[in-house]
Amino acid sequence: MFITKKAINRRTVLKGLGVTVALPFLDSMVSAAPQADSTVKPAKRYSVIYVAHGRSPGYWAPASEGPSYELTKPLVPLAAFRDRMLVLTGIDNSVSIARAGDPRGGHGRMAPGWMSGVHCKPTQGTDFQAGTSVDQIAASYMGKETQLPSLQLSLEPVEFGGTCDSGYACVYTNTLSWRSPTMPLPMESNPRAAFERLFGDSGSTDPAIRLKRLQQKRSILDSVLEGATGLNSSVGPSDRHLLQEYLESIRDVERRVQIAEDQSGRELPVVEQPASVPTTFPEYAKLMLDLQVLAFQADLTRITTFMMAKEVNSRTYPEIGVAEGHHSLSHHGNDPDKKELLARVNTHHTTMLAHYLERLAATRDGDGSLLDHSLVLYGSGHGDPNIHDPHDLPLIVTGGVAVKRGDGRHIRYNHAELADLHLTLMGKLGVPVDHVGESKGPLTIDPQSPVKSTSPA
Repeated sequence: MFITKKAINRRTVLKGLGVTVALPFLDSMVSAAPQADSTVKPAKRYSVIYVAHGRSPGYWAPASEGPSYELTKPLVPLAAFRDRMLVLTGIDNSVSIARAGDPRGGHGRMAPGWMSGVHCKPTQGTDFQAGTSVDQIAASYMGKETQLPSLQLSLEPVEFGGTCDSGYACVYTNTLSWRSPTMPLPMESNPRAAFERLFGDSGSTDPAIRLKRLQQKRSILDSVLEGATGLNSSVGPSDRHLLQEYLESIRDVERRVQIAEDQSGRELPVVEQPASVPTTFPEYAKLMLDLQVLAFQADLTRITTFMMAKEVNSRTYPEIGVAEGHHSLSHHGNDPDKKELLARVNTHHTTMLAHYLERLAATRDGDGSLLDHSLVLYGSGHGDPNIHDPHDLPLIVTGGVAVKRGDGRHIRYNHAELADLHLTLMGKLGVPVDHVGESKGPLTIDPQSPVKSTSPA
């Protein structure tokens, strides 16, 4: 790292026509002065990725524990990260088990319980109640230094009205984030809206300016190139290269959003405002994941929550030969063919996770990468989805904040609780909290330490 005597402020931005583009972490932001501003140090990031409908029985869990475990089919896409990845099995989410008087629906309890560690209130009305979700617990401490305290994204439109599972309001299946037990946060599924929120019109409150730029099909970067050129003259060669890569990444994402809008417009000419959603699941998922990488790189937020697949969704995956809807397939009835197809879907999802980790690992951040300075939690609220079972959940933890290189392994617990894992991860992030939902105490995930487990009550 090249240290300068005079540092660029970490909050320096490039401005243009209705545009404010934050900068990535540059060497020139670190001062050689004895009392350099501590805010220029690489920040910790926290990323949560949720997938519905659990795992296919017999396919997910490795047979052996420790660092030498054999990768199962759904874990093969993550092979490049096994040395800094924890595969956690034997962890339950008991708060999502049906209680006396609960309605028949088994999906409504899963996502809110997974995120908050509490049993949500069964209701089909607006008197819903869950718990403050773990991402928002983190945001209350980590979100004070960024433009957005947190970013919530989804791959499916969010509707809070009505009932989406037997006895449960749609809010329980359509969001992961709860600012308080009674305040759910919407999740953005439109790539254009997410992109504009990060880079679009934060430099101007005049919607006419934004509209003019869009009508002229001007790139966001066209409005800030003069500022970027001026900045290039005041930073070193490595910073110029990093800045160029960053701006090219923004342009690439913007181009993909535009392609999606054009495709939507061609296929659905009667729609006045194209949905701007890519036509295939991989394109869509990768676009939304890349937006999260950009948000981290520019330090626009340090917390992202991504619902890659929501409960009760019926998405098909023709690109991998799966024509049956995800929800229907998850109720496999122990049919070997259906379980194999579900395992194929599980593998498709971890392939998207691998793409995300690759992008984080390839993005420089201070003396390391974004992955070095992140904590990524991936998982589902179901174990075996056929019976809505919240035991033995499929869970992966990675990122240098929680797992150092060489510490990757498979840990099998004996009925530990997910809320206790959340509490552990909050500690890794430096979030001073003594409980998450109904947690009892942190789990051990560090190497060379005895594994703490919790016996079922």
